[in-house]
Amino acid sequence: MTSAAMIETYPGEVEADHQRLSSALDALIACAQTCTACADACLAEQQPADLRACIRLNLDCADICGATARVFSRHTAGDPTTVRALLQACVQACRSCAEECERHADHHEHCRVCAQQCRSCEEACSALLATLA
Repeated sequence: MTSAAMIETYPGEVEADHQRLSSALDALIACAQTCTACADACLAEQQPADLRACIRLNLDCADICGATARVFSRHTAGDPTTVRALLQACVQACRSCAEECERHADHHEHCRVCAQQCRSCEEACSALLATLA
């Protein structure tokens, strides 16, 4: 089930495009999980110290995506400035994490998967942000 069902059941007005909001929420949740799993996989590699920047960016991205998903799941009396700033931070975190994971994608399949998910999340969040600006 996607977040669309929950958005449609909200009794008040949701002040965002429902399709883009749902896509962004689903991408955020998937990205948080994927980044967490990639960080853990990096730690299991034979030379995890070589992946220190990747692990850090994975964990930062996972936390930012998770927080963004939680904030965007609440529709009552939100502060538009705060939600835009959080979404912008998420776009940047996904971009940075994807770039780092892409550096390792030829050697680590988990980094390739993570980079793809980060790019998808970056795109979904950018599309939502465009409707909020």
